[in-house]
Amino acid sequence: MGIEIRQLQKKDFSEARKFAIEGMHLNWYVDAPFGLYWYSKYFWSLEISRASIALGAYDDNKLVGVLLADINNEKKLFNSIKHRIMISIAEFIINCFAKNASDEYHNANKKMLIDFNEKNNPDGEINYFAVNPQIKGQGIGTLLLNRFEEMTKGKLIYLYTDSGSTYQFYYHRGFVESGKRDIKMIISKKEVDLTCFLFSKRI
Repeated sequence: MGIEIRQLQKKDFSEARKFAIEGMHLNWYVDAPFGLYWYSKYFWSLEISRASIALGAYDDNKLVGVLLADINNEKKLFNSIKHRIMISIAEFIINCFAKNASDEYHNANKKMLIDFNEKNNPDGEINYFAVNPQIKGQGIGTLLLNRFEEMTKGKLIYLYTDSGSTYQFYYHRGFVESGKRDIKMIISKKEVDLTCFLFSKRI
């Protein structure tokens, strides 16, 4: 049957959330399985509530990849009270117990976006892009991005990534490196040098 790209279904939210644990480095910030589960729930609730585009890649009706995007002035697809409650509770817990875990990373992204916005007027952000980590390298990300670009022609889109990811993928797809910051993070109790990127593209 091959890979089919269509709107993400609510029944697959739990599976989509799991892709971010490894694919988007959530396991960098939380070691304990229980904490990682709840942190990934928070992260998913935050990003799905922002999404005005939510694409799923399906292989024989099984979810294998996800792309979420927040496009300016477009209706959010899944901004529910349930997600807002989850976000509020999780942010309270994070501020109490794990506030410093990702501050360096988020501050770097924030500063890059401020610099980018001084010269650009972006139309939206790809805010969640992950493929099942067990089956990477099969072109699923490319199929998702192709469909997204068909839906957003003429728009200036940006996204964040880092040197711990396959950031080279975006160079190959015509994205421009529009921001770059070197940081140090504590990952698994070790200090690690990391480069954060902001990529952009006029679709």
